[in-house]
Amino acid sequence: MLDRKYIVENAEAVKKNCLNRGVDANVDRLVTLEAKRRELLNQAQELNRQANEVSKTIGQAKEAAEREARKEEGRRLREEKDRVQSEHDELDHEITKLQAGIPNLSHPDAPIGEDDKSNLEVRKGKHSPPKFDFKPLDHVELAERLDLIDFEGGARVAGAGFYFLKNDAVLLELALTQYALQMLIGEGFTPVTTPDLAYTEILHGTGYIPRGPETQIYSIENSNLNLVATAEITIGGLLAGQTVDAEELPLKICGSSHCFRTEAGAAGRASRGLYRVHQFTKVEMFAFTLPDQSEAMLDHFCELEGRIFDGLGVPYRVVDTATGDLGGPAYRKFDLEAWMPGRGEGGEYGEVTSTSNCTDYQARRLNVRFRRKGEKGTSFVHTLNGTALAISRALIAVLENNQQADGSIRVPEALRPWMGKDKISLK
Repeated sequence: MLDRKYIVENAEAVKKNCLNRGVDANVDRLVTLEAKRRELLNQAQELNRQANEVSKTIGQAKEAAEREARKEEGRRLREEKDRVQSEHDELDHEITKLQAGIPNLSHPDAPIGEDDKSNLEVRKGKHSPPKFDFKPLDHVELAERLDLIDFEGGARVAGAGFYFLKNDAVLLELALTQYALQMLIGEGFTPVTTPDLAYTEILHGTGYIPRGPETQIYSIENSNLNLVATAEITIGGLLAGQTVDAEELPLKICGSSHCFRTEAGAAGRASRGLYRVHQFTKVEMFAFTLPDQSEAMLDHFCELEGRIFDGLGVPYRVVDTATGDLGGPAYRKFDLEAWMPGRGEGGEYGEVTSTSNCTDYQARRLNVRFRRKGEKGTSFVHTLNGTALAISRALIAVLENNQQADGSIRVPEALRPWMGKDKISLK
């Protein structure tokens, strides 16, 4: 969340940012309540001081009646202090809820707009969309012909939006996971596998809303646990409540996890097949950095995402995400959209990864701090996240861009060491 003092001192700028991001946040009420809270805090402190002063004089009273009177005065002051403190605490709780609903600031260069139609293309990858001398199929048709995915079986077991990967699609998922992890390990990331569940407070800390009518999160009934939508949640929560030495930063972690999303309201041709599903595997990048390291780390994450898809031979473009499409925690976000020949009428770009600089927004909620050697006090770290590979969408891009006239799929050279073959064809 944003610093409360910053919100009060920059209320107009914060309101303008909320407007640009399409967020309805009551900044004025927060400012009013914060002024009242500070007044009550001062009152409570003064009443506590007076009570302490009275307590010191009790032993100086010569008469029993005077001592009792001073004790009674001390009790009265402390009861009044407790009443004021309780009123203060109620206000503080309400302010914190308002504060949590205010999104992060936006980078000055982020395009202003209400949705992804305002995203700004910043570059394209090394490869151009393939030219086929036949009508290309989408991944659903390809998977059916090559017996790679069973959507009907998934629906029988768990409902629409679930699926079984089969045969070479299983090997392809494992190959993509290994490919991404090995590249990131070579770049100094610490690899982890993460829990598939996280506490509600960890989801809140990373900016996700686990319960409510519009949530995308699966929650466990009668429990404080939720299925995670991304390893960003679990890796971000890894240092919750911790303080690290500045010399240890940046910390770069890559996590392989399952991801679970309700995808409420998702429908239509563009969401067909694997594009919007309720469960998938993802390799996630995450970093804890010093404040002056985060912008460079965002560029690094963005470059790595491009390198991953360049290595797979997949055409893509990178877009600077508009303010209305940033999501609450992100200060700046870049999306990588892969070319999908089977999407739309003649092929379209579809988002496959994104990377965000969340500055200290998540760290403040999770209370992740750093300390500099020789300095008193601590400060909040910056956090960044980026998708290395969302396997389900990567499968779409690999299958559709590498389809051949004979119905087979050419395996990208980068995946062949793990696939053990250069072509997927019907057995």
